[in-house]
Amino acid sequence: MDEAGAAFGDARWAFGTGFEDPLHGVPTELPPGLDAAAVAGCCLALADDALVGAQRLAEWVTRAPEVEIELALANVGLDLLGQARLLYARAGRVDGSGWGEDDFAYRRSADAFRCLRLAELPRGDFAFTVLRLLVLSSARLALLSGLRAAPDPVLAAVAERGVREVAYHRLFAAEWVVRLGDGTPESGRRLAAAVAAVEPWLGEVLDDGVGAGLGVAPGAVRAACAEDWRLVGREAGVALPVPAGPARREAGGRAGRHTEHLAPLLAELQSVAREHPGAVW
Repeated sequence: MDEAGAAFGDARWAFGTGFEDPLHGVPTELPPGLDAAAVAGCCLALADDALVGAQRLAEWVTRAPEVEIELALANVGLDLLGQARLLYARAGRVDGSGWGEDDFAYRRSADAFRCLRLAELPRGDFAFTVLRLLVLSSARLALLSGLRAAPDPVLAAVAERGVREVAYHRLFAAEWVVRLGDGTPESGRRLAAAVAAVEPWLGEVLDDGVGAGLGVAPGAVRAACAEDWRLVGREAGVALPVPAGPARREAGGRAGRHTEHLAPLLAELQSVAREHPGAVW
């Protein structure tokens, strides 16, 4: 390392220097009286959604229909990874574990993850990918919009930053769902198949329990998703049903009950970190 590099102390060369800390100036102490477990649980659930979702999107690299689409999906995944890193760091600070982002991402088994099960399903075709992205982005945007008013300043700052990113994710996905639905008979058939594949998991997506008491109004996720899905479905010529009644949280991903697809995904994601524990570069 030259003198200029040495001046940055332990800065990692791989990431460069001079980047602005997205949480610069945000108070990090948890406000008195705020339930630390609720904050940590919310951060963990949203971070797990983002990490697992990003991993599925990464599977499109070299496989997307066009280079432009590949770059867009990769950038969406990078946005989600950025959110996951901030949320994991906050969870480890307030839950007393002292864990960092690598601990949460690489050192937990599938039953310790709290992601939505829709996020962990296999990649599927492009129609399934963009429809899933629309569904998850609609719900995530509603959660983050409410969490901008969270009493925890760090969670509120992460939500404020995430809203701008997820609004684009939703727009990108919605535009492609409409294109596929209003395209060729084959694209319409594939979109209809994607709707059938996504439908069983929609009830869990509508659950806003992770934001309870932290700024997310009861029913906000359901209302936002219902409006999004109605508008996009009308233009695409498909119907995305909004399941009635509350989801059974104890039976879903938020309770650590996952499909058989999550463990293999994590095995791939965590393989290098587990083979070389504590490695740095």
